[in-house]
Amino acid sequence: MKKINKYYIILIALVAMISCTDDDSFTTSPNNLLTFSSDTIRMDTVFSRVPTSRRSLWIYNKSGDGIRCAKVKLANGGSSGFRVNVDGIYLGKETNYQTSDIEIRNKDSIFVNVELTSRQNNKTTPQFMEDNLVFVLESGVEQKVNLNAYSWDADIVRNLVIKGDTTISSDRPIVVYGAMKIDSFATATIVPGTTLYFHSGAGLDVYGRLIAQGTAEKNIVFRGDRTDRMFDYLPYDMVSGQWNGIHFHSSSYENVMDYTDTHSTFNGIVCDSSGVSRLKLSLYNSTVHNCQGYGLKSVNSVVDVRNCQLTNALKDCAAIYGGAALLLNCTIAQFYPFDSNYGAALRFTNGENDGETKHDYPLHQMDCINSIVTGYADDVVMGVVNDSTVAYNYRFINSILRTDTVSDKENIQNVIWENADSVDIDTVSGGEKNFRLVDSKKQHYDFHLRSASRAIGAASTESGYLMPFDRDGRRRDDEPDMGCYEFYEEEKE
Repeated sequence: MKKINKYYIILIALVAMISCTDDDSFTTSPNNLLTFSSDTIRMDTVFSRVPTSRRSLWIYNKSGDGIRCAKVKLANGGSSGFRVNVDGIYLGKETNYQTSDIEIRNKDSIFVNVELTSRQNNKTTPQFMEDNLVFVLESGVEQKVNLNAYSWDADIVRNLVIKGDTTISSDRPIVVYGAMKIDSFATATIVPGTTLYFHSGAGLDVYGRLIAQGTAEKNIVFRGDRTDRMFDYLPYDMVSGQWNGIHFHSSSYENVMDYTDTHSTFNGIVCDSSGVSRLKLSLYNSTVHNCQGYGLKSVNSVVDVRNCQLTNALKDCAAIYGGAALLLNCTIAQFYPFDSNYGAALRFTNGENDGETKHDYPLHQMDCINSIVTGYADDVVMGVVNDSTVAYNYRFINSILRTDTVSDKENIQNVIWENADSVDIDTVSGGEKNFRLVDSKKQHYDFHLRSASRAIGAASTESGYLMPFDRDGRRRDDEPDMGCYEFYEEEKE
């Protein structure tokens, strides 16, 4: 039998003594308190009956002694709808929304998760609601973390198929899960001021007809349903790819989107290949912004786009693959912030060729008039001839283009070149300097014109080339501006 080294025994004893003194010492002094990473958890605005994302909280013990919580509880029990997990213990109905004997040793911490599914409140406006997560220490001291949110009743629809003529309106938000489909023989009319909130993976598929006519005062909004934040400065509503966007299929014609705002999608608006004898889409006074795919993609279709802001897309802000397109008084700007490998501001071509399959799409006409086409890159205008034997017709008139100078007097008239000779790039009054705010770090953008922009007073006043009102519904002056927004003197930086 081996002898046990006496020094080894002494070492074990010392370790045991040390561990039994500091680490296992718990205090009942009211002076020893817990420290919270935050004393409040805010959920912003949430939809009733819809589970929120998870919020987290750290509970630290920096008091110098161990602290026992005799009880940790939700003050209002289950009535508020908050769901809490404390150090792996769920405070639910089966535990009467509380737990006991939670130990937090000195210099240690525990983790708390909070979620919320609020009850319907039968109000048309968001209602403030709150609860408290209460820590009752052995000393008798109570410490609280406030949990609060604004809960908003919403109309929730799942995999909705509109089979007949329908008017969509609600005095509450409409939250869409799955596909929202307009059948081929149906027309869906959306009333001014309506907002549709699409859940991740949801989108609007139009096989029939969409009439979304808002007003300058009451835009129609298509957006994602997340109302929380990715970071303190960045709401999810400003993050691209939150939902699938609007898709006009081949059978769909004569769609109208006027004073609409479509943002934070994968693809903003896609028009599938159709006959070019009929108008596919009238897009007026509208915004398509911050898309993880295309902003506006039109394939062998006829689209009429006026007074629109088409901005920030991972692929192209506007892509015209054949057919016919009018871009009148538009602001097309490529400052996509989430990936450096972004596409063009404007692409126009007479076909597609992916290396395996070739598609010819005659470009009957692409007119870009009184518009701004710009971005970060030196060249954001991409005209591509896929097949020289296929029609390829375009015109640029009284527009700003950030690309190399092209000599084509027949098709290019009164153009301001921001990249005049590929060396002297105009960044003083061009690119982002056209606009009031381009902040790619915090994803804040304002595409109204700055006083330095060369777009001011440079639009054509020729009949048929000018929109009398701008994207905001304000009348243009006698020396109108390029782009969708008219500059006003009171809009000073």
